[in-house]
Amino acid sequence: MAAIITDQLRILNASNFVAGVQSSTNSYYAFIGLPNAGDYQSNWDSNPPSPKDNLNESNDYWDTMLALKKINTSDISQVVRKSVWSSGLTYDMWRNDISRDNPSLPSGSFDVYSANYYVMNADFRVYICLYNNANPENNFQGGPSIDEPGFTDLEPRAAGSSGDGYIWKYLYTIKPSQAIKFDSTEYMPVPTDWNTVGSDNDAVRNNASTSGQLKIVTIRNRGVGLGTANVTYTRVPIDGDGEGAEATVVVNNDSKVESVTVSSGGSGYTFGTLNLQRGGVPTGSTSPVFNVIVPPNGGHGYDIYRELGAYNVLSYARFENDTENPDFVTGNEFARVGLVENPEAFGSEQVLSLDKASALTALRLSGIGYSSASFERDGYVTQTVGLGSTAVGRVISYDQTTGVLKLWQDKTNSGFNSDGTLNSGPVFGFQAFDFTPNLLDGGSVDITGGSVILGIDTSFSGVSTVINNRTYYLGQSFTDGVAQPEVKKYSGNTIFVDNRPSVTRSSSQKEDVKIILQF
Repeated sequence: MAAIITDQLRILNASNFVAGVQSSTNSYYAFIGLPNAGDYQSNWDSNPPSPKDNLNESNDYWDTMLALKKINTSDISQVVRKSVWSSGLTYDMWRNDISRDNPSLPSGSFDVYSANYYVMNADFRVYICLYNNANPENNFQGGPSIDEPGFTDLEPRAAGSSGDGYIWKYLYTIKPSQAIKFDSTEYMPVPTDWNTVGSDNDAVRNNASTSGQLKIVTIRNRGVGLGTANVTYTRVPIDGDGEGAEATVVVNNDSKVESVTVSSGGSGYTFGTLNLQRGGVPTGSTSPVFNVIVPPNGGHGYDIYRELGAYNVLSYARFENDTENPDFVTGNEFARVGLVENPEAFGSEQVLSLDKASALTALRLSGIGYSSASFERDGYVTQTVGLGSTAVGRVISYDQTTGVLKLWQDKTNSGFNSDGTLNSGPVFGFQAFDFTPNLLDGGSVDITGGSVILGIDTSFSGVSTVINNRTYYLGQSFTDGVAQPEVKKYSGNTIFVDNRPSVTRSSSQKEDVKIILQF
């Protein structure tokens, strides 16, 4: 049995995904994580491994997660393959009949969405190529594009006066806000509101259905001996399953077809051909052959998602330092980004709604030397929470001003290796314990592993502290000196993961994380 999943399903899935992200009932988050990539693979930064898709790995993504940033309604867009106009290149033209048996020329693509038939110009205006000067003399390969399209006329036309033969159709202009978020080296955005009445897209979209359906007829064979030379025949009907389309046929000095231009686009066509006899055009000793190019349903510009093949989605998140809500730690690395659907708030079954959230545990420390203490990045710290019970964590960062230590805990702290295998000689056993101010018998608030031993400041609760008349915001809510992560581990669905070379975060930088989902 031969079957395919069509590109139209891919476009539908992309559209539905964007709608799901924009729905008020869902919360999608981008995350950064994995500060210790070298523990997993020594050459990670030069050759990051492919992520593994299983539930055990999903737990590890959570264990090594640093922070999350909410994907808001304006942070998601369908995108298409980027194609920037360049002088001298020969572009494909839109055709509705591209296939393995009838590839697009000159690219040789077997489907329209792989063909090079649209461009973005220097002003971020997007055009579709309706005709690339393909003719019998150049074996239908088309010719080089010389004139960069720049007009915003509703009807297709040539871009300039070079005579390159190209016919372009203006579609839309990428707005600066879209370019910042969704323009990348390989992809460019399509408007998110194309079908919204009253948007900037109304004129192009409405023109598609009112200006006439057919736009282009190409010449496959110019014919021979078409009667009197240098004659122009008007209102030559285009027959097919539609109605109302007509063309103008020009016969040259050699009594061959010089050009054919659609004069009335008609409507309702899925196929068509010129009726030369009804148009009064002599058939000659060799009849000319034409190819009527049928636009996508609704006409060019009616549905750009279908016309351009928008089956990719780009999500955008900016991880930027914020002194009033410093959830995005600095001074350490991350080597993984991803997307999570509907994670839950810590200690709750409610879907997380914060704009940004920390996935780390934080301790407010005090004691002699706290303002000069140091903790090795990714180093181990411990707390004896009770007799024979030790909480183990690894250092993300330590702030000597506020005394806040941020850390993460994963299976390597509890007798397992990073690959999930058992450690034959675990120092602290296989039981995982949380850092806590609530001690069992024999427990202590002391935190060891730094340059000095400090203790959890059990007298401190809140989200900020005042030191020397200055307010410092801590990013998380502390109770008795301990702040839990703002997101519940292992909740929601991890739907995308990308392992990358490590990036070290600093207080002066921001990261724009752009994630491409291909449907």
